[in-house]
Amino acid sequence: MDTGRFDNSTYDNIISSHPECNRSRFIPIMNYIDIFLESLSAERGRSQRTLASYASDLRHADENLPNGLLGATAADVQNYLSKLPERATSIARHASALRGYYKFLMLEKIISENPAANLELPKRKRALPKFLSVQEIELLISSAGDIHNTARLRAMLELVYASGLRVSELCELPMTANLGDKLLIHGKGAKERIVPMHERAQHALAKWLELRGDDKSKYVFPGRGKSGHITRDGFFKLLKKCAVLAGIEPSRVSPHVLRHSFASHLLAGGANLRAIQTMLGHEDISTTQIYTHVLPDKLRETVVSHHPLGHSGENNK
Repeated sequence: MDTGRFDNSTYDNIISSHPECNRSRFIPIMNYIDIFLESLSAERGRSQRTLASYASDLRHADENLPNGLLGATAADVQNYLSKLPERATSIARHASALRGYYKFLMLEKIISENPAANLELPKRKRALPKFLSVQEIELLISSAGDIHNTARLRAMLELVYASGLRVSELCELPMTANLGDKLLIHGKGAKERIVPMHERAQHALAKWLELRGDDKSKYVFPGRGKSGHITRDGFFKLLKKCAVLAGIEPSRVSPHVLRHSFASHLLAGGANLRAIQTMLGHEDISTTQIYTHVLPDKLRETVVSHHPLGHSGENNK
């Protein structure tokens, strides 16, 4: 139950006015989870989606640890993490939330020992990324011609596959992101990166923007909803329609599969793993290295990065 928030001066006043009470008895009154989340938002620019996920994870931990978050030992935290179900949204995210929370409490001198200092992730097999073949990508993009608002959908498909955008980055793409032959992307944690577009993607985007005309929306792909841009769900549904028209099993197609295909095909063409990491916006190279398990033989190549559709000759359709 949320009992409200107190700033540190209020908290200290409570303690000083009750000398018979020790400090630990009043710690649960403080809503440290909310204070931690506010610090993530203000100091690190975490997105609302990330903050909501962390809030859910931390409150779940607080309810399920024997003595709550503030009374947990290292063994309690490790045991809690190991018992999370396999279907948990992200075991790694739960661990990240706990590490960040306890580090915050240490810095604020709220606790003297960090129970997550040596936290270990349970050993779980990491699923290999799913991706489509170059031919299937071609069929998928071509199928956009049979769906309403063809130019918009084709531009979206081309951009995802040309630049490896996350679906949120694609749907929320601002007009200011278009730099001609490249895109300026504001990714996770408010981090910026520049990703290239090959000529076919540039042409598809230019054609859509021409048809879009004088729309005053700040988004490249505006929508009628409150967000002002096409939604993730809206794009997901269009993608499924494309899969059906292309003769591809719809369960094999998703925005993230297109992102995986982008990375896998670049690696197959001899791309440098560090370059792929930069374009995908991965903070840690280990996240990108998962693709080496899909195409290990191609890692021996030292060919400069070439996108499989970048020079296909189908630039003006």
